[in-house]
Amino acid sequence: MDARIDLFGNALAGKVLRHINSANRVVHDSTLPLATQELVKIRASQINGCGFCTDMHTKDAAAAGETALRLNLVAVWREATVFTDAERAALEVAEQGTRIADAAGGVTDEAWADAAEHYDEDQLAALISLIAVINAYNRINVINRQPAGDYRPGQFD
Repeated sequence: MDARIDLFGNALAGKVLRHINSANRVVHDSTLPLATQELVKIRASQINGCGFCTDMHTKDAAAAGETALRLNLVAVWREATVFTDAERAALEVAEQGTRIADAAGGVTDEAWADAAEHYDEDQLAALISLIAVINAYNRINVINRQPAGDYRPGQFD
């Protein structure tokens, strides 16, 4: 599969991606745990069918020390016993926030209250922002048919 356009060589796409990358950096530097951030990015990318982001974030998570067991179970996190209650709350908000079109109410009050038990206001702001950012990346890559599989951890640092 070939990308429809070269996002990395197109000046306009480069400008847009730099802004999204800046927003991503703010979230990355927040107090939201990095392992949680990667799990959320992986799950949203799986839901959106973004091979490029799924490839990137599973490899980045593994390079940061995430176990293969947990990475293999992200898609079925509800049935898996390897995630903390806080991670499960973040994954629920990520799923509901990613599937907004599937549920007229968006994120339920119950899912939000569960997340609020585990994260402070800044971390919740980071979580919301992370979900928005990864969904933007996913949509750009899926629309462009960005190929997956060749990413190397740290490639875009």
